[in-house]
Amino acid sequence: MKIMTCPLNGPRNISEFQWLGPVHDDAELTAAALVRHLFFAPNPMGVLREWWRHTPSNTVFIAERNLITDEILRTYLKPAADNIASVA
Repeated sequence: MKIMTCPLNGPRNISEFQWLGPVHDDAELTAAALVRHLFFAPNPMGVLREWWRHTPSNTVFIAERNLITDEILRTYLKPAADNIASVA
């Protein structure tokens, strides 16, 4: 059984989580960037930051996962300063 740590609820079975996609740079908000984000998924050899959701609590957070080993390195909530910057 694979375990993922939710930043609010602690370690949980991976079946409680939903993958939401890779984290993109908010500064790049052009039409071309949006099309690229929708139709082309990055597939780097190494660590990728991804959005995940803990479905029972509806907690959305970022996980850093090594795509070679499928190891989840760490999970954390999006920093509050980033939330303010993306709204403005």
